[in-house]
Amino acid sequence: MTTPHKNTSFFMLRHPAHIIAQGFGSGLSPIMPGTSGTLFAWISYIVLTTYWPNFFTIQTWWVIIAIGFLIGVWACHRTGLDLGAPDHGSMVWDEIIAFWLVLVFIMPANWQTQLAAFVVFRFFDMVKPPPIAYFDKHIKGGFGVMWDDIVAAFYALLLFALWHLIW
Repeated sequence: MTTPHKNTSFFMLRHPAHIIAQGFGSGLSPIMPGTSGTLFAWISYIVLTTYWPNFFTIQTWWVIIAIGFLIGVWACHRTGLDLGAPDHGSMVWDEIIAFWLVLVFIMPANWQTQLAAFVVFRFFDMVKPPPIAYFDKHIKGGFGVMWDDIVAAFYALLLFALWHLIW
């Protein structure tokens, strides 16, 4: 049974895939859920890395991101089917995994650099310059949901690399 566009905590708690895809509730924000999901990614990365630095190492984050991407393909596919919308705005796991990827590359960084990474990533995720828009339009299902944000993360990292090279 599909529940078209039921962006509620009740819907989220009905299935583990929904909890993951909707970013543990961060995607339920009525205003800019993608930005809320990215903010959740930023805060969770900082908290986990700060309080458990011996466990949340760069190597651990690579494993979390890789497994998180695969789980996200499943969770976003399932949640999209259940919502009746393949890339529903409340699904923010793609932003979370992609922004964790950005943070792994830029850390350690001061809060200003982290904020710049946040803004740049959100810009590329929202504007979807080519080929992000192509992937968003033509690659469907959970993989498509996850992939276009990975490309947005790549764009953000490319911009940071160019900035670092120039300055």
